[in-house]
Order: sequence, then structure tokens, then C-alpha cells
Amino acid sequence: MKSAVAGNATEAAEQGSVGRPFSAFERMVAWRYLRARRKEAFISVIAGFSFVGIMLGVATLIIVMAVMNGFRTELISRILGINGHMIVQPVDGPLENYADLAQKFSAIPGVTMALPLVEGQTLASGRAGAGTGALVRGIRPDDLTKLSEVSGNIRQGDLVGFAAGQGVLIGSRMASELGVGAGDTITLVSPEGDVTPLGVNPRVKSYPISGVFEIGMSEYDSSIIYMPLEESQLYFNAEGIVQSIELFVSDPDAIDELRPKIEEAAGRQIFITDWRQRNQTFFSALQVERNVMFMILTLIVLVAALNIISGLIMLVKDKSSDIAILRTMGATSSAVMRIFFMTGAAIGTAGTFAGVLLGVLVCLNIESIRQFFSWVSGTVLFDPELYFLSQLPADMNVGETVSVVVMALSLSFLATIFPAWRASRLDPVQALRYE
Repeated sequence: MKSAVAGNATEAAEQGSVGRPFSAFERMVAWRYLRARRKEAFISVIAGFSFVGIMLGVATLIIVMAVMNGFRTELISRILGINGHMIVQPVDGPLENYADLAQKFSAIPGVTMALPLVEGQTLASGRAGAGTGALVRGIRPDDLTKLSEVSGNIRQGDLVGFAAGQGVLIGSRMASELGVGAGDTITLVSPEGDVTPLGVNPRVKSYPISGVFEIGMSEYDSSIIYMPLEESQLYFNAEGIVQSIELFVSDPDAIDELRPKIEEAAGRQIFITDWRQRNQTFFSALQVERNVMFMILTLIVLVAALNIISGLIMLVKDKSSDIAILRTMGATSSAVMRIFFMTGAAIGTAGTFAGVLLGVLVCLNIESIRQFFSWVSGTVLFDPELYFLSQLPADMNVGETVSVVVMALSLSFLATIFPAWRASRLDPVQALRYE
């Protein structure tokens, strides 16, 4: 090895290529130090572990971030699929002219739907005597057909009875808990009942179940009942009025631009809340979880980068005589530093891009991988009953992937600086004396 390094150094010096930064000679020596030899097997093993560690760390980061992005996207689409992006409520009195206001709001550019609603809490019971709390939402039949998350996911029955004002729609989990289905009846008990000389009596009324829907989120499938608007007004003593108007917009992230237009179209004092305010705690928790998970998984890449440091320090110690020969043949300390920098950087770069490739492949086939491991283990991984979603989502974000690559490369390059600096500071006379 010494003669080979000396011969190549002499040839490179004659051609005038030793002094140029990152010259062909420096790249050649760096490549030689990366290749395995019998007496350097331990150093090569450390380099291999560093490569595998960075690859797995980058792949894990990409996969986890993609899955969490998929969760967020799916949950937002489900939540905003049945809840309005903006909720308009009156301040100076009840909403009696709700039909005209809904028409005005729908005419605003960017607003896709305006749905007048009556909401109230009830106790729902089925034929088996079981009961559960429920949120009754009174909505016009024509507006319900526009809610594709509900009208497009009817599992039992149909919308005929609901459109005729003679039936209600309930979620699939509620139907299972109460032991009812399409064609059965459900009894609703409201505390806001009739006023009598003896006080307020709870209102109890039975309704036929027109259909059973399944949105895919257990919270909604187990608690929401849709009732025709006029019937809900009678049930909750709200004849001729509604509590709010929910607005659906084309771009939920640009709702602030629509606020002045909605206030102007209302022509009265109104209070507006949006989907970010109503779900602030939930989405804040998701964001915190993503940030913490990113920092924790970054430690995997950091540990792999530390392996690069240990491997390069051992390589520098083993190649001390080679460094001395290079220095005596005319190589500068900066050239030696660049050689070992390229040696460590090559491990980090190769591991990073191998991790990106592995992460992309897993993300593209993540549902098949989940099904395979479920089949091998004989258990249900990612149970829809617990996680709300029927499939494992993965939504890769280009910006996040680029940030992972930049972070991994930066850690790898920083890890090589100290060993490369030590190699450049090695005294050739002492190295040859100890050799």
C-alpha cells in the first residue's frame, strides 16, 4: 500500500494534479481507503455499520413523516367532509331569514355550500333498550345530498324517507350499539321538552331509520344523527329559525380572505368561527407529535454519524505511515484533510440516498407491507376500529424529504471534519518513527 501510494503520488505530482483541491489523486486515495482489506476488516465493518445506520435512519424518518402526513390528510378530509369550514352564528337575534342568507353566502366566490343547521343533544335508544348520547343535526334534504361523505356512504337503506321528511340517518357504530338498522325505529329523548305547570318535561319521540351511513371515523359514526330540518325545528322548539349556517369553501387554508365578504353579505352582526379554531387542540397535538417524532428519529442518523467519526479515527491511526509518505511526496495538510473528508462523506452520501430510495419504496407499498406482516403474524395490524381509517396512509412531502436529506448529509459531513483535521495535523516525522 505504501509503495502504491508513493507511486501514485509521484505520478500525480509529475502531472501537476496533487495541488488542485479534490483532484483525481485525492479521490483515488479516498476510494482506496473505502475498499475492504483483510487487515482492515474491522474498520470496514464500522464503515458498513455507519452506512446501514444512516440508510435506516433516513428511511425511517421518511416513512414515519409520510405516515403521519397521511394520517393528518385523511383525518382533515374526514373532519371537513361533514363539518363546515366556517360557522356563521347570529349575535343580535335568531336566524329567521336563513334561506336568504344561505343563498347570499353561496353566491360569494370561493364558497361552495351554505347549509343552515339545527343542532341539539339527545339520548338515543333502540329496540333492545340500550341507550347512547347523540348529536342531532337538522339539515335540509337537498343540502344532505351535497355532503358526499354522508350521502355517498349509505350502508343500509336510502335517502327516500329522509327526503320525504319521515326518517332519520344514523351512523353504523350507533346502529350496532343500539341493535337497529334501516327500517327500524329509534327513540330520541331531549331535555328541552314541553313546558307544563309541573315544569319542563323531556320530549320523547320515535323516528323511523331511513338509512345507516359510515363515514369511517368512529367518533362520527357513533354519535351523529341527521334529521330533516323542519322536523328538527319542531323537535327542539326552534320553529322557523336555525342556530347556525355552515359554509364550505374551495380552499380551507384561505378562509381569512372570505371573512370580510361574508360579514358584508350577512348585513347584520354575526360571529364567525372556522375549522382551525374548532379543532385547534387536535391539530396542535398532531403538529407537536410530528415535531417530536422528527427530533427523536434524527438521533438515529446522529448515532450513525458518530460511527463515521470512530471509523475515520481508527482509519487515520492505521494510515499514519501513508499520511507521512503523502506529506513527504508533496501533499499538503489540506490535501490530506480533503482525502479523509471525502472518505467519510462518501459513506454518509451513499447511506443517505440509499435511505431515500428505501423510504420511497416502502411508502409506495406500505399497505401491501402491512397486509404481509398481518398475514405472517396472524394478527390485525393497524386495526380500523382503533385508528379510524381502513388503510395505512402514506403521503410523502417533497419539502420534508428534502429537509431529511439535507439534515443527514449535514450530520455526515460534520462528523468527518474532526477525524480529517486530525489526519492533516499528523507530524510525518513522528509517524514514520513510530512505524
